[in-house]
Amino acid sequence: MSDLVDACPHAQPRPFPLERTGCPLDPAPEYAVLRETEPVSRVKLRFNGREAWLLTRYEDVRQMLVDPRFSSNMADPGYPLQFHFPMELLGKVKPALLHMDPPEHTAHRMMLMPELSVKRVEAMRPRTQEIVDECIDAMLERGGPVDLVSMLSMPVPSIGMCELTGVPHESRDLFHRWVTLLVTQGSAEEHASANAEVEVLLYELIAERQKNPGDDLISSLLQRNGEKNELEPADISALVRAMIAAGHESTVNGITIGTLVLLQHPEQADWLREHPELSGQAVDELSRYSSISDHGTVRVALEDAEIGGQLIRKGEGVICSLSASNHDPAVFKDPNTLDLTRREARHNVAFGFGRHQCAGQMLVRMQLEVVFTTLLRRIPGLRLDAALDELPFKANALIDGVHELPVTW
Repeated sequence: MSDLVDACPHAQPRPFPLERTGCPLDPAPEYAVLRETEPVSRVKLRFNGREAWLLTRYEDVRQMLVDPRFSSNMADPGYPLQFHFPMELLGKVKPALLHMDPPEHTAHRMMLMPELSVKRVEAMRPRTQEIVDECIDAMLERGGPVDLVSMLSMPVPSIGMCELTGVPHESRDLFHRWVTLLVTQGSAEEHASANAEVEVLLYELIAERQKNPGDDLISSLLQRNGEKNELEPADISALVRAMIAAGHESTVNGITIGTLVLLQHPEQADWLREHPELSGQAVDELSRYSSISDHGTVRVALEDAEIGGQLIRKGEGVICSLSASNHDPAVFKDPNTLDLTRREARHNVAFGFGRHQCAGQMLVRMQLEVVFTTLLRRIPGLRLDAALDELPFKANALIDGVHELPVTW
């Protein structure tokens, strides 16, 4: 590996996350410069001062995400942690699927995937349509302006996830608070408290479903585990937590930011309104264009490895910019333009890539398809009821979004 670069040419690593100096919906402009001049660069996390490598090219990101020399283990000292987490819980609580490595990750993911197959997800579409219509009925009955987040973005995945997993509807607020803490910089105490509440509730549900199985995810996991006897209750709890975390926050912010992007591009909204049968293609492009989970995909090197001609040493952390990757002109022509007719958008990495590609992406995509087509059809005059720069964008979060989205019609 003597021909590899073994040092960053910059004396000081850049503070990360990078600042967005333009439109809050656009990637940090420095990403474009880095892709051309320094696609694998050193950064220093604003959160804790740790240093890591930042990847901004599409091919480099995909290469790293399939390389077994990079780990998802957040307990590794070199892991580029970007949020508060009570590290004393590590070893006491089963890690989430997102933070497992093979072979454990493979076995656990295989237990979950039958519940998220294309066939199973499509079977959920009629009920999803009912939930979306009920939410829009409530919006229309109240009359504008309304907050789209509280009336549509949050209820759709919350109700759907409760019904899928078997979690009582009255526990929706607890799980929303817990998931929000996972992707924001809440305190370690807040994380520990919410995590403990969720654990208690899930253990109670698992014990109850063992006695009285139902038609839900927990019951299915218990039945499948009974055939193989590979998982303990703590493993079942971790899988359910992974499902809720992956499916809830991605959909909430995907609905909100996707709607906001469509309102900023009315000609594209008109196209989708006229072509609802191509909603899957539209969701691909909206996911590529907004890439709401920009820098939450991270790894740590288990041994020396080369990415993009750069030597990454064992124990060094790596951050993938999914937004920079999805705006790579080497892959996506005119990447800063929203084009719902774009066929190559299906190759985006908004849901990750490789073995850790989002397990619930089919469910999220289906929910977004139903929401966008129904919203545009039923409220054709929908418009933003505030200036873009007045919206309360989420700060210091691993998933982009806004706390409120006032709309009217």
